Amino acid sequence: MLMCRRWLVCSRKGQYRSLSFSASRRSVMPAWVIDKYGKNEVLRFTKNAALPIIHYPNEVIVKVHAASVNPIDISMRGGYGAATMAMKRDPLNMNQSGSEFPLILGRDVSGEIMECGLDVNYFKPGDQVWAAIPPWKQGSLAEFVVLSANEVSHKPKSLRHVEAASIPYVAATAWSVIVNTGGLNKDNGSKKRVLILGGSGGVGTLAIQIVKAWGAHVTVTCSQNAERLVRDLGADGVVDYTAGPVEKQLQTLQKFDLILDNIGGETEKWALDLLKPWNGAKYVTLVTPFLHNTDRLGLADGMMQSGVTIGCKVLKHLRKGVHYRWGFFAPSGPTLDEISEMVAERLVRDLGADGVTILGVKLRNGH
Repeated sequence: MLMCRRWLVCSRKGQYRSLSFSASRRSVMPAWVIDKYGKNEVLRFTKNAALPIIHYPNEVIVKVHAASVNPIDISMRGGYGAATMAMKRDPLNMNQSGSEFPLILGRDVSGEIMECGLDVNYFKPGDQVWAAIPPWKQGSLAEFVVLSANEVSHKPKSLRHVEAASIPYVAATAWSVIVNTGGLNKDNGSKKRVLILGGSGGVGTLAIQIVKAWGAHVTVTCSQNAERLVRDLGADGVVDYTAGPVEKQLQTLQKFDLILDNIGGETEKWALDLLKPWNGAKYVTLVTPFLHNTDRLGLADGMMQSGVTIGCKVLKHLRKGVHYRWGFFAPSGPTLDEISEMVAERLVRDLGADGVTILGVKLRNGH
């Protein structure tokens, strides 16, 4: 299951709640929760999860019509990133250890606005929306979820909820590493050479479509089985990593302006040599030790260790005329507004999902 890109689950079809949601709602809802970190056996379905409420005037409550599970959810089920997430949830460290439980997973949601905080003007009850949920918040494997309005965007009208739920988290991650970290955008992307290492996964497939829409030349590494997929999405060149050492194949090509690394590990040892030196070229990896460091060493020591690690690598490669960066997911409603426009223009499409699997538990759509 870990190799899958994402898995979808739809909520039951039924009547939407009335707009007087707060006054009439019950106090519990159905949800998939975990009460401790572990493997599949910690996942539990309950009809008595606490129903979320609005705590801040910029928040909204969304009724979940479709949700998806990403690999990050499987990692979080096992406790990955727990130290950092605890700090984000409780910056003053006022709560006891384990206060995050019962924890609801699920980073993607497509659904309907049910209630808005007093400061929310961009949305109204009944709006069809989608969002990528920050990992420190309760997730979407539930009937309702509460989010900040700036994390939410209007869902593309051309997509059904089950289609829309396959996009937000990977799209927000791809956009963050390409635009925020990589410095590429629709104004400067034309004719740039982009290499995506591991291009057939969730982030890779969205990244291909985004940079291709901006006129970039895209080279992708993947297995032979995925070549048709990435070419259909717009990849100009495909390097099959099963056909021999991938670095030797890539060294025969022209150098690149941006490398997005979804693989990590040994790739750092040779990938930066593929960049154009002294030309502002960047290598951005999504495989970083940051959360592992904070889990292993604690928050303060883990952050310090991470700072030393990236600082040394940045300086090492800067002397060679190239830029080394770590990339991270960033929740953003405005980013999803941009993606929604690209979907409307048919520059980005979902890859669909008919079957449903949640952390190894097989379900059927609509249940």
